Amino acid sequence: MSNIADPAFASAFPAVDEAKWRVLVDRVLKGAPFEKLVGKTYDGLPIQPLYPRAFDAAPIPTAHVGAWDALARVDQPRAADAHAQALTDLENGATGLQIVLEGATGAYGFGLAPDLDTLDHALESVILETALPIAFDAGAAGTQVAAHLEAIVAARKIAPADVRIFFGLDVLHEDAALCAATALRLRKTGFLAPILVADGRRVHMAGGTEAQELALALAAALAALRALEGAGLSLVDARDAIFFRVAADADQFLTIAKLRALRLLWAQVETACGLAPKPAVIHAETAWRMMTRRDPYVNLLRTTTAAFAAGLGGADQVSVLPFTQALGLPNSFARRLARNTQLVLIEESNLGRVTDAGAGAGGVESLTDEIAHAAWMLFQASEAKGLAAWLPTLSADVASACKARLKNIARRKDALTGTSEFPNIHEKPVAVLEPARALADDALFPPMRLAQGFEALRDRAESMNPRPKIYLATLGAVADFTARAMFAKNFFEAGGIEAVIHVDGDLVAGYRASGASLACLCSSDAVYATQAPDAARALRDAGATLFLAGRPGEMEAALKEAGVSRFVYAGCDLIETLNDALGLLK
Repeated sequence: MSNIADPAFASAFPAVDEAKWRVLVDRVLKGAPFEKLVGKTYDGLPIQPLYPRAFDAAPIPTAHVGAWDALARVDQPRAADAHAQALTDLENGATGLQIVLEGATGAYGFGLAPDLDTLDHALESVILETALPIAFDAGAAGTQVAAHLEAIVAARKIAPADVRIFFGLDVLHEDAALCAATALRLRKTGFLAPILVADGRRVHMAGGTEAQELALALAAALAALRALEGAGLSLVDARDAIFFRVAADADQFLTIAKLRALRLLWAQVETACGLAPKPAVIHAETAWRMMTRRDPYVNLLRTTTAAFAAGLGGADQVSVLPFTQALGLPNSFARRLARNTQLVLIEESNLGRVTDAGAGAGGVESLTDEIAHAAWMLFQASEAKGLAAWLPTLSADVASACKARLKNIARRKDALTGTSEFPNIHEKPVAVLEPARALADDALFPPMRLAQGFEALRDRAESMNPRPKIYLATLGAVADFTARAMFAKNFFEAGGIEAVIHVDGDLVAGYRASGASLACLCSSDAVYATQAPDAARALRDAGATLFLAGRPGEMEAALKEAGVSRFVYAGCDLIETLNDALGLLK
């Protein structure tokens, strides 16, 4: 057998250039414009169907060499539980901790109290002097927690230079001058790890775009840099005192490109400040907004993809949300899976062995540059207006992006597997230690999850007794109705309405036996033309409220006269239609 790496083997195949590819594509498009194949991000950036290799691209340096630090989240409110979980994670492969405090951006309703006793107990037996990375998600309690950590390190007689505590002081949550003064004190005491965080997750949690998230992170970083310089640190020391925290989601290419773009953007700021660029230190956390309460095991796929993308994008630290995070306080099983997600990627998939794996890939390079340019434009607006005046403008832009995103989700243009697509209405409940709590308020960037609209429908349906049903009245042969029957089943069960499919026998008798008050005709357009009006009249006379799967076209008037009140089809608003359907059951 020939070796496929042999140039002689490759030469046996005819060369194909883009022009020849376009001929084949145009043949398939049958007159439709090529732009039909060009996607767009929510920043309006084009995603081409094909990219050439970027031969002149160079890897973007990262702050770490080898694998990233796999951080385990510690967010249990009880210090004893937090302590036990921290030790379990460290003993079983985690290479660092993310300590989450109540009210912080990443607390998601839980988190530790920011007092000395709680923190001391949570970190008991954790050997800080091994330079174990401990990243704090502190929110508005950063300066308070910093003082407690100083006291803990001093009480244990540990040299501050021997610990790697990322304190997480945030100038967007606390007074910038106080943060800077605290950072100066910590530096003088001997703490060497970055102290102030530039956190873009608030934008991502509110449904914002990649460029919007990076713009906020960059604006926060520059505000921190100015505050630190004003407190007396040199620009070099001020730069070294800052790290970034962003979200990683299941769109792996956009996540990879976003992290790469962040490093380019920070290098641009460093250069503008007269500094020799040094790779940004980035902590990526898998995204809150993509987590679902329904079919939560699908979250394992989402978080694995997000962690994969964060690692390949060059994150220095990665933390993975347990798959039940949206349902409440995760138990040890969910936390073990979150921990092992990273360990498998690092130890078995060897992702840490390649620096900037996306370098040279045309699609990744193009997205990186486009996101960086879009984020830089937004960042420049913050400089022109001033940070405080710019934030409400950014908030409005994020709200617009979120609205567009939710519109596409309602129409299943953006599919949520297990929620809007392939729902399992008979799924078994998943255990959590405590039910979900309300998230901390954020007036500028209110947090959301993409699945909330469909989850509300499911909750509403399951509150009814008995569970609502819809009878799928299939017409014609199996080949005629299967596609639309399956479409209708997924459509209605996404709202918690159980589908009962008619296969054979009398249509009306089947409807009466189903126990449903709703019915949906399912078949091909050709069968509808001859059978749908009569079938609709029979079902209407039997008491059914009627839907039809498909667009009515020229038959709309006849179908409505026969009793069809609503039509369901690809591209219609599921959430609106399903809300109407549930309303018909009152």
